[in-house]
Amino acid sequence: MAWDEWEQLKAEAAGRRPTGMQLNQVPPEPSSGSGSQQGDLAVNQTDLAAIGDAAFELHRDFGRVSEHARAASQKAAGGLKTQGFALGGALDHVASRWIDQSRSLLDATAHISNHLDFTKGAHAGDEVHISGTISSVATLDAGFNERKGV
Repeated sequence: MAWDEWEQLKAEAAGRRPTGMQLNQVPPEPSSGSGSQQGDLAVNQTDLAAIGDAAFELHRDFGRVSEHARAASQKAAGGLKTQGFALGGALDHVASRWIDQSRSLLDATAHISNHLDFTKGAHAGDEVHISGTISSVATLDAGFNERKGV
């Protein structure tokens, strides 16, 4: 396709619709009259544990495989450079960008896994505290009931 034809097609497309952002969306569901709408998203500890486990496995497996890809790419780049190919420098640049991007992914998966582990532990601690508080209240209530002769 010639560049002038490409430019002509771009101009025609720009003339057909205004430029700017357009968001596609689903129309809102009619309200049942209750005043507040609740979504249908529900998460339980099993779901969160599965997400945390998947993030941990991705971190472990991708870390191993990405290191192999990095080493192989840098070795190939070095070989191409010593043989005088310009492609060697380009491949070296790609390998260095790969390192940055794979570290970002590894950091993100570690953060997800660690956060979900922390959340699980925090909620378990909350459950112990709530259970202890409720059983204390029940003990207190039983004492008051004994005193009243109930």
